[in-house]
Amino acid sequence: MSDTIERIKCLIIGSGPAGYTAAIYAARADLKPVMYTGMQMGGQLTTTTEVDNFPGYPEGTDGNAMMEDLKKQAERFGTEVRFGMVTKVDFSTKVGGIHKVTIDESKVVEAETVIISTGATAKYLGLESEQRLIGGGVSACATCDGFFYKGQDVVVVGAGDTAAEEATYLANICKKVTVLVRKDYMRASKAMQKRVENTPNLEVKFNTEIDEVLGDNVVTGIRVFNNQTNEKEVIDVTGVFVAIGHKPNTDIFKGVLDMDETGYLITKGKSTKTNLPGVFAAGDVQDKEYRQAVTAAGTGCMAALDAERYLGSLV
Repeated sequence: MSDTIERIKCLIIGSGPAGYTAAIYAARADLKPVMYTGMQMGGQLTTTTEVDNFPGYPEGTDGNAMMEDLKKQAERFGTEVRFGMVTKVDFSTKVGGIHKVTIDESKVVEAETVIISTGATAKYLGLESEQRLIGGGVSACATCDGFFYKGQDVVVVGAGDTAAEEATYLANICKKVTVLVRKDYMRASKAMQKRVENTPNLEVKFNTEIDEVLGDNVVTGIRVFNNQTNEKEVIDVTGVFVAIGHKPNTDIFKGVLDMDETGYLITKGKSTKTNLPGVFAAGDVQDKEYRQAVTAAGTGCMAALDAERYLGSLV
């Protein structure tokens, strides 16, 4: 390890729409941001083949292409983008304090401000066929990808409010929606269950799990089984929406930053401020309500502005 520890004015942990937007704003404010991308450069959006709902792309775009555009824009203003994983943090509790961050378990850097945009990871079933077809008909976001299945038959996996909400959303644009529930009841609120029951083109199959997602390059159907009778059935669908939750990528911040019971970082009011001075959070790592690229980008902008104002207040 070098005797000289690098000092960074604005350190951004994680890429994706939040991180890259924070980098664009921070660089334009002359905060000389340095970004460590994490292992999945570009974040969740790189698993999405088509993005049709981000402003500025009238013909739509590819998730990887969009992240590359944002990266180039951040670099154009002077952001230094580095491939690496933050493995440990030692954040100061003092206003104006210096935050120490370890990269790849070896390199230590110091930062005057830190913007956390590590995102959240969608939970999947873990089937080989499911993983192979992510982006080819398997999705974890109905509001992101539902449009591509207009007038088609799709399935939603899950039993909570998110599954019920995604199912009723899809029912407005799809021919038929089948909801697969592993147990003999839904965990969703009574109000959401009533919405599901009152939607005519929506069917719920209880005690039902996916055995395999069918299709070579795109989804053509699913094979399911009843976990009480073991009876198997093939359902012809073109889209599989997994709605069993997300896990925020916040493990290294446990015991350091305030978070809710599911691990999402808690920010103060309408700001991106965490409970520690000079540390800010943007994107899906602190947003479990919307989880959209455009809202993540918005909070990335906010985090950079909050960091700039924080540094300005120290002068």
